[in-house]
Amino acid sequence: MQTTLTVAEGVAVLLAGMAAGAINAVVGSGTLVTFPVLLALGYPPVVANVSNTVGLVPGSLSGAYAYRRELAGHGPLLLRLGTASVLGALLGAVLLLWLPPAAFQAIVPVLIGLALVLVILQPRLARSLALRRPDRDRHVGPLLLLGVFGAGVYGGYFGAAQGVLLLGLLGVLLSTDLQWVNGIKNVLAALVNGVAAVLFIALGMVAWQPALLIAAGSVVGGLIGGRWGRRLPPTVLRTLIVIIGLAAMIQLLT
Repeated sequence: MQTTLTVAEGVAVLLAGMAAGAINAVVGSGTLVTFPVLLALGYPPVVANVSNTVGLVPGSLSGAYAYRRELAGHGPLLLRLGTASVLGALLGAVLLLWLPPAAFQAIVPVLIGLALVLVILQPRLARSLALRRPDRDRHVGPLLLLGVFGAGVYGGYFGAAQGVLLLGLLGVLLSTDLQWVNGIKNVLAALVNGVAAVLFIALGMVAWQPALLIAAGSVVGGLIGGRWGRRLPPTVLRTLIVIIGLAAMIQLLT
């Protein structure tokens, strides 16, 4: 297993963290950038996933901070949804630690495939949401809570494209205001990553050098994505995510 990164490898991880932080703030598929980089550097899949989760927490927080104006005054709603996310994240993280590494290597290519499908379908989903009634009320029902809990389980276990999954759930079951929904998505993703990270750190499973580099990069990327990410060509961004995700699948399957 990789223990010390070279300067060139460290720069690559830092840049991947920046890209992931920006992508997570806008779409929510940043893991599909950083996870393959750590695999390519020789980290075992579970260690790469754990270290990546820890590293992306600061970026998730900075992405949520960038949407603070949209979220002002919605504390009770965030508390209810956040509780479901935290409980799901705990279950997902426990499953990651409890199941054998071979199970992770078998399951993750399927999850990456699901994530790529979500990334590809995201524009169609956004268009369908735009056609819904704009005055849909912001009611948190049991179906939404269950969906957010399930997304938390997914995020605690692996997390790629959990943001896309959350955008779909929130957009269909909560509100058609996609900018407001995106801010909520960033908060929930930050909670999921944070809860899982605390557990992973407590158990001493983190490769700290790449985790810290991803953390530094993701903070900058999260602020950039939250502020200017909407100006990026979505087709280019989506194509890069799919290419990188396919590379990760191939690496895990060979």
